[in-house]
Amino acid sequence: MSTVIDELGARLKTYEGRAAAVAGRGKDPVNEPMIRHWCEAMGDTNPAYTGPDAIAPPTMLQAWTMGGLSGHTGRTGRTGAHDELFDLLDEAGCTSVVATDCEQEYLRPLRPGDEVTFDAVIESVSDRKTTKLGTGYFVTTRMDVRVGPDLVGTHRFRILKYAPARPKGKPEGKPEEKRARARRPRPVVNRDNAGFWEGVERHRLLIQRCTHCGTLRHPWLPGCNACGGPDWDTVEASGEGTVYSYVVMHHPPFPAFTESDDAAGAAGPYAVGLIELAEGVRIVSNVVGLPYDKVRIGLPVRLEFRRYDDDGEDAALVLPVFRVQEGREGEAG
Repeated sequence: MSTVIDELGARLKTYEGRAAAVAGRGKDPVNEPMIRHWCEAMGDTNPAYTGPDAIAPPTMLQAWTMGGLSGHTGRTGRTGAHDELFDLLDEAGCTSVVATDCEQEYLRPLRPGDEVTFDAVIESVSDRKTTKLGTGYFVTTRMDVRVGPDLVGTHRFRILKYAPARPKGKPEGKPEEKRARARRPRPVVNRDNAGFWEGVERHRLLIQRCTHCGTLRHPWLPGCNACGGPDWDTVEASGEGTVYSYVVMHHPPFPAFTESDDAAGAAGPYAVGLIELAEGVRIVSNVVGLPYDKVRIGLPVRLEFRRYDDDGEDAALVLPVFRVQEGREGEAG
């Protein structure tokens, strides 16, 4: 068998080890307001993040290096290597990008007043890979974060830069056959969350409750994050809630997401909300019943259950979604 030499891959490999940023500086010192906003958004009430001896949540590591909407003044710390790498990929037709994963390592806590600096390096470029999205290359960038001379943490970020896969030109076939080939992804069910999905199948939204301290929690966990207790029971959510936050999703059309969804097609932009239930916990789900560009924080919503892939071949997929209550569209705070 002849060996096909990936000439582009060989060129991309020459970028491994090249700096993507040198001596970058955070726009602001580590500060209490940002810590407070982060904790409020995450619902994290850990006392370590408040008071005179407060530390920043470790997962905020990358936040202190980000340039925000205005970016870093003068592109602080940036080198041309990263842009050159992406230009090569674009020229080769790898014009699409998707984030795949990130890893963080924490060496010491950050505290209000710390001034962060960072360096970044293109750590690795994979061999050419073919995925369901298309063919391309995984690029991993490592960022080392420092306070003064001390390394305080490391952030690795991996993306796939790819050429979108093209249809193979197969005949359309019968509608039911086409649908069978494009079923919605199923949730990953394990021993910790099986009870939640069993409840959803019965059109019940169940919330875990610690039997030791009574704290409600979602998503489902093997133990209480307030007291550490391992024992729990459940309460059923009333279904009332409000939009605590939301994002608008834009992605290429996927055959599994072509069903229309009220005012907005599910294949086009749609709103995904962080819903605060009346019971006090939050859940991520689709916001329906209103065009995506009309969704606002504070909108009252009501739980409903929807069935997908209900074609009789396999078990239908049941998902909880939240509908904006009719006549209350203008009640956002």
